[in-house]
Amino acid sequence: MRTKQCLTAADVKKMLAAAEAEAAKNNWAVAIAVVDDGGHLLGLTRLDGASPITAEVSIGKARTSALTKRPSKAFEDMIKERPAFANFPAGILIQGAVPVVQQNECVGAIGVSGVRSHEDEQIAQAGVDALG
Repeated sequence: MRTKQCLTAADVKKMLAAAEAEAAKNNWAVAIAVVDDGGHLLGLTRLDGASPITAEVSIGKARTSALTKRPSKAFEDMIKERPAFANFPAGILIQGAVPVVQQNECVGAIGVSGVRSHEDEQIAQAGVDALG
């Protein structure tokens, strides 16, 4: 039987802290969600001033990224060319989430909502980068 990599509680805390620091550095009020490879929520934080909907959107973006093993931006781009992708069942198809890859295997994703989509992705990437 093979050994499968997975996110630990410590990994989730480290990612959330790094993403929160990136948001704070830029004065961005956002929600940040970390999910496992099945899209199940492992950690969520909604910073002061972030609207309530950002929590749900950050989870949906992260779920999309985890289940497809791609940044959520890939689907935002696909929808522009093929609007039928808007019905894709994986989650929310808007830029702002990136997969977490360890040893060439997707172990989860981090999604952010609250500012412009490329800024959401910048915050999410800071969370992934914290894992090294």
